[in-house]
Amino acid sequence: MTLYYTLCFGLLMSEIALFTTIIAPMPFSLRKKMFHFLSENPVVAKVQYALKITFIFVAVLFVDALQRMVRIAQEGAAAKAKQDMADVRTETNYAARRFYAQRNLYLTGSTLFLSLILSRVFYIILDFIQVQESYSALQHKTAKQSGANGEAEELRKRVQELEAKERDFETLKKQAGQQNVEYNRLADEHNKASGNVSDKKAD
Repeated sequence: MTLYYTLCFGLLMSEIALFTTIIAPMPFSLRKKMFHFLSENPVVAKVQYALKITFIFVAVLFVDALQRMVRIAQEGAAAKAKQDMADVRTETNYAARRFYAQRNLYLTGSTLFLSLILSRVFYIILDFIQVQESYSALQHKTAKQSGANGEAEELRKRVQELEAKERDFETLKKQAGQQNVEYNRLADEHNKASGNVSDKKAD
């Protein structure tokens, strides 16, 4: 395997390891820290930029491997039509060339495909984490508002109780005033009656 296909294989193994790490079950807090680190760290951003350039070269290798495999397949079909595959060495050489072409095609194709899947899954999980954080913040805010509404309702009840007590006090005050007026009237009548009795005794 040539150097660039060896590097492509190493890149594929790295993608598999990263994909396994991303989809592995873990606590939400740990996953959130990991994804925030991967999405906000400037060093990771530079690495992602370098990988995008690398994937361009991998795409070129994929196209080259595809063309080579098609060419080898056409050569094999032409050789079979001309009965040139009678020699064992020729057939073995053709089989080896076809194997290497297919290997390179599958290697580069798998690397490109997994890079697309990895990128898509990463952003889906990142969006999920952001939605989960927004939901938690909204739930916390709603709980605070519910607590504030409960306090406001309690204050409203206390105000109503105080207003009711004030109305009762005004009623009692009015009744006391009426009773005082009635008491004064009765006292005046009593005084008048007592005065008349005293005048009769004096006569």
